[in-house]
Amino acid sequence: MAYKQELIKPQKVGFISYFKRSWMLYLMLLLPVAFFLVFRYVPMTNIIIAFKNYNMFHGVWASGVSTCNYAETGIHTTGCSHWVGFDWFQRAFASRDFWLAIRNTLWLNFLDLAVGFPAPIILALLLNELIFKRFKKFTQTVIYLPHFLSWIIISSMATRLLAPTTGIVNLFMVENLGIGPIDFLMSKPNWIATYITFGVWKEMGWGTIIYLAAITGINPELYEAAEVDGAGRWRKLWHITLPGIRATIVVLLIMNIGRILGIEFDRPFVMGNTMVREVADVLSTLVYRWGIRSFQFSLTAAIGLFQSVICVIFLIAANNMAKKFGERGIW
Repeated sequence: MAYKQELIKPQKVGFISYFKRSWMLYLMLLLPVAFFLVFRYVPMTNIIIAFKNYNMFHGVWASGVSTCNYAETGIHTTGCSHWVGFDWFQRAFASRDFWLAIRNTLWLNFLDLAVGFPAPIILALLLNELIFKRFKKFTQTVIYLPHFLSWIIISSMATRLLAPTTGIVNLFMVENLGIGPIDFLMSKPNWIATYITFGVWKEMGWGTIIYLAAITGINPELYEAAEVDGAGRWRKLWHITLPGIRATIVVLLIMNIGRILGIEFDRPFVMGNTMVREVADVLSTLVYRWGIRSFQFSLTAAIGLFQSVICVIFLIAANNMAKKFGERGIW
């Protein structure tokens, strides 16, 4: 005798009854939404500075004054805040300093990605294999403390350690190894190596925390089953630990690729000097020099907008590539 199995259809919930049950969640959501609207999205409207001959005394939304005849003469009148289209972008693209800053930004970020991205992964895998828990916690604490140091302090440390005549490193090499002093901070190739090394040292421990947290989410039964099958530490690391944190690695890699043209200001600014400006001048220092010191706000706004658009393109491309390889991506 056959019995027909009836499908139970879910009952539709009305909006009023649903809102009565969940109104506290939406109430708590109001504060973060208001924060992003006021401090993130509303300031974005000022990006129109990149398309205007911005004057701080007239404001961002000034429609111009009677003496502004840019449409007729093509001349930027002092004191006006009129529309100029893509003039500032053209001026930036025509500058040699702009393309030099683009090159340096891409090169330094690529080296940071190539050297600095695998470092916390390797360190997390090594710490995870330690048997002595106290030593593991002590080591983890010591290596992530540099993250809280400002680049001003780190730059001072680099000067004290690597100065050609008074630096501890050079004094040790001259007195004990018989090697002449090495100019770490004035020679361009040495400066790049120093820049990358201190960056990895500062952020490696902080990134390790993320990967250690991901490792703790791996099911311990997988390791027990691998031991029963005779797998050693290397096999467990390669076939269990790394696949277990692969999703975290992919997400962080996508985010780092998305910032390939974005670079912080304080690190190249405090570690750079006039002798290495050709390799140390990046987009953030260029914006500071042109925008803050020379008051060319529209020009630097155009550079910042161009930088943001390229970063978004890299982010979307990296996310789509990750999905093609079977990963989840970030959206």
